[in-house]
Amino acid sequence: MKKLTVYNMNGETAGEQEIAAGLLELKRGSQAVTDVVTAYRAGLRAGTASTKKRSEVRGGGRKPFRQKGTGRARQGSNRSPILRGGGVVFGPQPRDFSKKVNKKLATLAFRRALSEKIAAGAVSVVDGLEAMEPKTKVLAGWLKKVAGDRKALLVTAEPVAALNRAVRNMTQAEATTAAQVTTYQVLRYPVIFTDAAGLEVLKKRLGEEVKA
Repeated sequence: MKKLTVYNMNGETAGEQEIAAGLLELKRGSQAVTDVVTAYRAGLRAGTASTKKRSEVRGGGRKPFRQKGTGRARQGSNRSPILRGGGVVFGPQPRDFSKKVNKKLATLAFRRALSEKIAAGAVSVVDGLEAMEPKTKVLAGWLKKVAGDRKALLVTAEPVAALNRAVRNMTQAEATTAAQVTTYQVLRYPVIFTDAAGLEVLKKRLGEEVKA
């Protein structure tokens, strides 16, 4: 059994909650985590970088100067890539950087990432997190007590409008639901706080079967 620390809304420890060690996946999935995070970050890329090729550059309808007698290298167009203002050779073009990740790989990656967090003691339960006041000052003060200067991920079973309002102006914290939290978010934040109902949803996701 792995024990998770339980905090109250005063930032004080209020006991412990156990999670079955059999739910944790610590023997496999490290490569799956790498692949999923790589795919997630690739999907964030806009892929809008674009340069004009020779055929797209304006101008170049006539020969810049006569073929012979000038002492210069012959040129047939001022759109040539070797001239200033000409086209670009092998320049970037708009593209889709997204990578496909199958469901089995994504499930394994999440289980491994969350299991490591739990094993390291970085996941805690908060009694009353869903009742947090919709004030950034209150939330920041509470996080200072329980997380110090570390970034924190706040996970609830259902979306909480008050919590989302309190966290939206903070760069050190983010709120999400247990069903939507991603592998990238689990890895990005050093500590994770969840309510009791959210923990049950996370347990179900940890218990999802991943056949090799």
